[in-house]
Amino acid sequence: MADDEFAKAVEDGLKLAKRIYAGKDRHFAPPRPVGGMERSPVSLLPAAPMVYAVVDDPGIVDNPDIPSYQPHVYGRCDPPALIPLQMNEIALEADCFLDTAFVAIRGRWRVHCIMRNRSCDCRLVVPMGEQGSILGVEVEVGRKSYSTRVMDEEENQNMEKPARNEGGGFLKPQLFSLTIPEVSGGSDISLTVRWSQKLFYKDGQFSITVPFSFPEFVTPFAKIFAKTEKIQLNVNSGFGKEVLLQTTSHGLKERSRQAGILTFLYEAAVEQWSHREFYFSYSVYSNDLFGGILLQSPTMYDLDQRDTFCLYLFPGNIQNRKVFRREVVFIVDISGSMEGKPLENVKNALSTALLELTAVDKFNIIAFNEELHSFSSCMEPVTEVKVENAHEWICKTVVAGGGTNIMHPLNEAIDLLSYAQDSAPHIFLITDGSVEDERDICSTMRTHVAKRGSMSPRISTFGVGSYCNHYFLRMLSSISKGQYDAAYDPDLIESRMQRWFMRASSPIVMNITVDIFKHLDEVEVYPSHIPDLSVGCPLIVSGRYQGKFPDSLKAKGILADMSEIVIDLEVKNTKDIPLEKVFAKQHIDLLTAEAWFSESKQLKEKAIKISMRSSVPSEYTYMILLQTDTEKQDAVKQVKKHGSQKDAGPKNCLRIRVHGLAIGFGNVNATLENLPTGFGEPKLPETNYVYEKAVRCCDNYCCCMYIIKACSKLNDRLVIVMTQCCAALSFLGCYECCCAACCESSN
Repeated sequence: MADDEFAKAVEDGLKLAKRIYAGKDRHFAPPRPVGGMERSPVSLLPAAPMVYAVVDDPGIVDNPDIPSYQPHVYGRCDPPALIPLQMNEIALEADCFLDTAFVAIRGRWRVHCIMRNRSCDCRLVVPMGEQGSILGVEVEVGRKSYSTRVMDEEENQNMEKPARNEGGGFLKPQLFSLTIPEVSGGSDISLTVRWSQKLFYKDGQFSITVPFSFPEFVTPFAKIFAKTEKIQLNVNSGFGKEVLLQTTSHGLKERSRQAGILTFLYEAAVEQWSHREFYFSYSVYSNDLFGGILLQSPTMYDLDQRDTFCLYLFPGNIQNRKVFRREVVFIVDISGSMEGKPLENVKNALSTALLELTAVDKFNIIAFNEELHSFSSCMEPVTEVKVENAHEWICKTVVAGGGTNIMHPLNEAIDLLSYAQDSAPHIFLITDGSVEDERDICSTMRTHVAKRGSMSPRISTFGVGSYCNHYFLRMLSSISKGQYDAAYDPDLIESRMQRWFMRASSPIVMNITVDIFKHLDEVEVYPSHIPDLSVGCPLIVSGRYQGKFPDSLKAKGILADMSEIVIDLEVKNTKDIPLEKVFAKQHIDLLTAEAWFSESKQLKEKAIKISMRSSVPSEYTYMILLQTDTEKQDAVKQVKKHGSQKDAGPKNCLRIRVHGLAIGFGNVNATLENLPTGFGEPKLPETNYVYEKAVRCCDNYCCCMYIIKACSKLNDRLVIVMTQCCAALSFLGCYECCCAACCESSN
């Protein structure tokens, strides 16, 4: 598992760090075992942004300020070990707009473990929050600086110097890594990393969780060291309602308050860095449904000069709002690739979803591979007996094996729901595979939706792993006003599926329309079909338009009793919320799905432009870490000042490619071969076995490698004494040989 490999890398790095002599007046706190165990892999995973020295030569490990005698170490760390660097400064800033947060963490780390005349690569590892997207990294190391940049293939090819292949990427979902090359021992690394993440919404509250828990071994050596933590939180709900603070993990102090806009600050001198993640929650008070429209004019640098709009509908705080009667068909992929933990987690989530249904609902289950396995030939009422029978059927029938055929079970589910009346028909598709007829499936389902009209089945899709085509699943859900979600980590399948089911199966307003769209000169909406408003999630759609909005509008929809509801929408202009930035990732993902389905180059180019402008990586763009030498920049400024060169500039700066930011369009071959569900293939950090490739002089297991391993566990001072004794014995041996030689010559 990637977690164990990473933990082993850090553990080996901490062992190497014991070679560092901190000095008599310095203090070093080794990592404490967790729960009495010798090693806990999970405890060594980063729970906050961390920087590690990548060490393949143990001989370079030493204190750059206080060099000490270091016994020679045979062999190399292959693959490299990771030594956590000591952290000298840290600050966090979070800006919350609507349902999105933009997080920036600034910190300073010191390469305290490498000799001053040696260097090594350093690796930044950032655990990001819910549905995070990396936005950029800026690095300063001495006279060198680095920054990330998103570019397309054409721009990448036009640059003169080719990019290095190794540069980082996602080690696992929401664990971003970036390599900083050749950092000298004793250097300070100043870093700023930015990402976006979705706010979590539950029971009328928005919340944000940011990894901000630092281990003890990143504390500097010095006993007396001024450590200051700073957290700034800015909230602009955009809803124009009163914002109420609920809970917070750190002692935030309110600095300012306006209608729906709050600013908080936490700043404190601490003895130890934060040992808990940063958490904050707030509620937007309203006793009933409400909505509005935000408008914003484009900036002069915006390539798309159409205005931006955002339509939001909020379910309010009424807990007894009536939900539509549901007719639900679960379609579960049981192909051979789902075997093991993925299918077990899906089965657990499915059993939980059945318990969430009420007595007025109906359900059915279809398990599929090349064949169909149906729980019943018709829709069944939700009774205690039927649900118990369904649990038994799941345990007996939902067993991995065979191939993947998605079209057949979807058609079967459409037929089962063809007679649904006065209810909300739902299809929940869970799969880990990709098939060749995905575009045909979307076209067929679009035809079914058009025939059934406003109460057509909502097809909600859930992708498991990286082999399925997530853009096909996103497109399929968008066509039918369903909900899409995914799990790229097997441990997240059950929890994400439960939230996905609750969000998609609890509509309180369906068939939402806004009459102004047909009166505008031009309008582009994301998603193109407005989804339903659910009890557990606000509805937010956005887009571009040309024309003029009136001062107020009305949204219409259908309630659970089939009566019509009209919601007044206040229209207002905003300059405080960067709408284009907030919705960039949503627009890119939906445009990519549309471009895949229609095979449109125009939509692909539009997604590329938004990606490059917003610095959000996409399927069609690349993230590059660019190095800029400060000394060269100063020289360039002087050259430009005197006008001696027209094309002076850092054209040949080092470029490092950041991998693993795109998820691709599925892997049909992996699906056909029934390869185990893919959850990404983390390449960094590699498995670390210190001294594993030590020099061997023979194949005897009592020889070099095992002797070196045994010696590596000895105390440093004991090793020094033993070395001095061996040297003394060698000297005595040489002296005895000399005496013997002299005696022979005299005779």
